Amino acid sequence: MERIEIAYARTFGCASGAVVLEHLRKMTIERAMGPNATDNELRWLESQRALVHKIEQLVLRGRENAKT
Repeated sequence: MERIEIAYARTFGCASGAVVLEHLRKMTIERAMGPNATDNELRWLESQRALVHKIEQLVLRGRENAKT
């Protein structure tokens, strides 16, 4: 797993990768659904949020592993 974590850190550690990750974050984690959102829309957004969160966690662990 360490190898893939380091790859994520390298991919999203450059300036372009940081821009992409910030864009993904704004589209998912920072997005608010209105009161008329359907159950399916909420589930879809939550799945996207989980994926972006997973990417962020892999990046963090990759950075930690690269230091050691």
